[in-house]
Amino acid sequence: MPHSTMPTRRKALQFLAGVPLLPLGAGASATLLAACGGGSDDVPAATYMSAAFTAMAAPTLIDAKAMATTTVGSALKVTLSDKSVLSYDLAYQPFFVTGDMVADGKGGKTLAGGYYDIRNLPIIDATVPGKERQYFSDSPDGTSLLTVPGAKVDGVKGNAVFAVVQFEYATWAQDGKTDMYGKLPSPIAVLTLDQDPKTGKLTLVKYHNVDTSKVHGLWITCGASLSPWGTHLSSEEYEPDAFNAANAQLQAFSQNLYGNAATANPYHYGHMPEVIVNTDGTASIRKHFCMGRISHELVQVMPDNRTALMGDDATNSGYFVFVADKEKELSSGTLYAAKVGAGFSIDPTTGSAAALSWIKLGSATSAEIEALANTLKPADIMSVVKADPNDAGYTRIVANGKTEWIKINPGMEKAAAFLETHRYAAYVGASMGFTKMEGTTVNAKDKIAYSALQNVQASMVAGHAANVPGNGISVPKQLVAGVVMALNLRGGQKDTGGTAINSEWMPVDTKPLLAGEDLLDADGKTLKGDALGNTANPNKIANPDNLKFSEKMRTLFIGEDSSQHVNNFLWAYNIDTKQLSRVMSIPAGGESTGLHAVDEINGWTYIMSNFQHAGDWGGIHSVVKDTLDPLIKANYKDKFGAAVGYLTGTPTQMKLG
Repeated sequence: MPHSTMPTRRKALQFLAGVPLLPLGAGASATLLAACGGGSDDVPAATYMSAAFTAMAAPTLIDAKAMATTTVGSALKVTLSDKSVLSYDLAYQPFFVTGDMVADGKGGKTLAGGYYDIRNLPIIDATVPGKERQYFSDSPDGTSLLTVPGAKVDGVKGNAVFAVVQFEYATWAQDGKTDMYGKLPSPIAVLTLDQDPKTGKLTLVKYHNVDTSKVHGLWITCGASLSPWGTHLSSEEYEPDAFNAANAQLQAFSQNLYGNAATANPYHYGHMPEVIVNTDGTASIRKHFCMGRISHELVQVMPDNRTALMGDDATNSGYFVFVADKEKELSSGTLYAAKVGAGFSIDPTTGSAAALSWIKLGSATSAEIEALANTLKPADIMSVVKADPNDAGYTRIVANGKTEWIKINPGMEKAAAFLETHRYAAYVGASMGFTKMEGTTVNAKDKIAYSALQNVQASMVAGHAANVPGNGISVPKQLVAGVVMALNLRGGQKDTGGTAINSEWMPVDTKPLLAGEDLLDADGKTLKGDALGNTANPNKIANPDNLKFSEKMRTLFIGEDSSQHVNNFLWAYNIDTKQLSRVMSIPAGGESTGLHAVDEINGWTYIMSNFQHAGDWGGIHSVVKDTLDPLIKANYKDKFGAAVGYLTGTPTQMKLG
């Protein structure tokens, strides 16, 4: 890659010492210094200015192998103050594929992504007689890369770094017929990684499965974020409906977790778990019951260490914010839900922003809400009926795509606010009209949050049965490919009751930043695939899910959960230059997950990335399925395995330019 000037040896040393880099391949630092040669020590040091990603092409059947694995064809270009450019070719390095036997740190091996019951005993898949084995996940998701002061773990020769990884679900039992989605308690693990101080390479030395028995096990852990104080903030999405007594999914979950289909309490799930890593690579976990029982995709805590914006992955979902009473402590605080004002749009070309006002749902501690969850039955909190009771005491709402009439029992407002949050928010007039609200992240410098809407359909479209007229969320036409929204953050806000909100980081409006593009038939309504099968433009984002922002690189990373792209992609969007670059392609039929952009750990920069359920075929894969299915089976344990890893970088050969 040409460079405008050749860095001196001193400049290179100072650059390497002061600027975060992607982890280099073996000997890369030496190559860089050798290329720089000698030079005057009097020349001022070149400093970091900006970073940009080159774009890779989407793989096609011309190279079927590239469609059947993680493919990276992009580069990171770092520009210095003297206008020289350092370039790093990117590649993907997995720590493991789920189903691998990995080191347990005790001299033995353990199953990566393995499932355990409430007694921490393996849960066995016996669907194929004579081939019984422990269940393991094909769907790793939220990942946090972090350090712990004073960490010391046997086997680490360089720096101890930890990755907390959660496993959302297992798609199928090994018979390939038994659907296991949401029927197993989600495991969560701490990976102890040995960071090479010279190259930044990360090597797995220990896998520790976190004991979740004290928090009643975990339910469908999806996205995650790293708190400003260095803990892993997990999630539990698609909270089980407590009013559905015949919930087969919850019963199967309970059977696998407790050995009894009736033991699991739905009010124990749909909350926000927090994992605290110990110096020895083990961890403890707690659930925060006071942050609302919603379809937690993930939460993003703002730089004040108190304000959390939450992704709510549901139909008829909403914007929720929790403001903690104390910094770095999420066990008590106040929960708010947004009301969307006029002007809501999903078209980035309009520049239209809709104002947000905030309804206070309640204040509580985690302990008091957990106590309510332990003792209350659904009928103790409210009545819910599916047909109009012609009773003025009931209020009509739309929840999870269905019309209901509810009546809150006297004195049960707090229980309703924190245990039946979706229903209660709709009841008090919050705008519960979004669909599939996924990842959230924050650009602290500009005080802007970003929120992904995987799809714009159903409850967001005027005239649809799930759309609520007058709630501010209504567009004339669906956009299945979805949109990323930008929310300005401000202080000095009051709730709708006129009480001051104790936060300088409240969202005050929402407007579209990036949108996908559906490929439509001549009727302008029906999705129509291209030659490969894509029903959304493959050169734009589609169905955004994971979002993470890099302050140093000024880059918004976007991972797809797309049923419209034959291969899902990881994108990098520079918010200053507006350049959108495809960085990585996920195996066909898989989803891009586990995204975490880390500006600096011991001087090195990392982009964490996993994928889920490779080869999970849908209608868009009819062109590629027969070719790719055997390749994906060979790569990923008959499609039962999935990778957990990160992007690495190596400098190209330097040239005078």
